[in-house]
Amino acid sequence: MRLAVAAALSLLTFAAARGADLPAPSDTAERAHYQRCLDDARSAPQKGLDEAHDWKNAGGGFPADHCAAVALFALHRYAEAAQSFEALGGAMMDKKRELRAGALEQAGQAWLLADEAQKAKAAFIAALHFTPNDPDLYIDRARADAEAKDFAGAVADLDEALTLAPGRAEALVYRASAYRQLGDLAHARTDADAALKEVPDDAAGFLERGNIKRLQDDPAGARADWERVERLAPNSPAAAAAKANLARLATEK
Repeated sequence: MRLAVAAALSLLTFAAARGADLPAPSDTAERAHYQRCLDDARSAPQKGLDEAHDWKNAGGGFPADHCAAVALFALHRYAEAAQSFEALGGAMMDKKRELRAGALEQAGQAWLLADEAQKAKAAFIAALHFTPNDPDLYIDRARADAEAKDFAGAVADLDEALTLAPGRAEALVYRASAYRQLGDLAHARTDADAALKEVPDDAAGFLERGNIKRLQDDPAGARADWERVERLAPNSPAAAAAKANLARLATEK
C-alpha cells in the first residue's frame, strides 16, 4: 500500500512566517505605524506591501523592511520573502542576536515553501549561529533535512531539539516520521506513542502512528488512528491524508 502522506515533517503549512517582530519604535506614532503595517501585511498583504514600500521611502528603516517581507510571505511570493528576510537578518548588525535569528528563521521557512530545501537549511544554520539553544530552529532544520530526503540528518536535528525540549510532541512526531522513512519502525512507533502520551488529541500524531501501524501489518490499528484524525481535525491537511489512506486501505479488503 502506498501511503497518501509522506513524512509528517511535510505537514506544516504557514499562514504567516514565525519569528519575532522587531521591537516597536520608541515614537508612539511610529509604533502605531509599524503595528498597522504588520496587521495589513498579514490580513491584506498587497496593501501592507504598498504601505511598507511607501514607509521605507519615507525613512521607515528596518521595521518597514520587515513589514514588506511579511507581506511578500503572505502573498506566497516565498523566494522574494526569503531574500528579504535574509537581507534584514544580515543588515541588523546592531540588533539583538535573537532578532537576527528570528529574521533568518523566517527566511528559512519561506525557502521551504519555495521548495528550496538547501537554502532553507543554510538559513536555519545561520540562525543557529545566533541562538544555538533554540529547539524550534533544530525542528526547522529537520524539516529542511526531510525535504532534501536526508532523514538521518532530520533524526540528528530532532535529537538535538528533544535534548533542549524533552517531551516536545511536535518533535517526537517528526522524528517518528523520519524513522519511518528510514525503515526503523520500532523507533518510529516508540516516538509516535510518546508524542500521543504528551498530547493525546494530536491529529498529526495519530496520522503518523497510523502510517507506522500500516507498515507493521496492523491495518485495523491504522484504520482506527486515521479515523481519529478525521474526527479531531476534519478540515486539516492531516485529515485529507488520512481520508486518502483509508480509501486505499478499503481497496485491499
